[in-house]
Amino acid sequence: MTDSSALDPEDRKIVTLARSARARNGVPEGAAVRDETGRTYVAGTVALDSLKLSALRTAVAMAVASGATSLEAAAVVTEAETVSEEDRAAVRDLGSGETPLLVAGPDGTVRTTVTAG
Repeated sequence: MTDSSALDPEDRKIVTLARSARARNGVPEGAAVRDETGRTYVAGTVALDSLKLSALRTAVAMAVASGATSLEAAAVVTEAETVSEEDRAAVRDLGSGETPLLVAGPDGTVRTTVTAG
């Protein structure tokens, strides 16, 4: 478990935004990503009959649609212990194998940091 107070302020911000999206929308996951210019994109899980996307893949899609060319960091708030390979691949597609991915519990406590690679 990572001490969330020891996080870089910008990383703490994306965890907080991800947690807020999850709570506000009443969805299983919230996510936030930070692009190369410092802009953040926040999303919750999408669960429509015709479209199902994790919160992280939705946040990455929002970044791409807004013109982001790379990611500095990503965060997901979830009850799961880790993120799926599909989520890591989405971050890797826009970021790199070294893009840090913070995985936090519903209380916002970062459980682990993994790389997209």
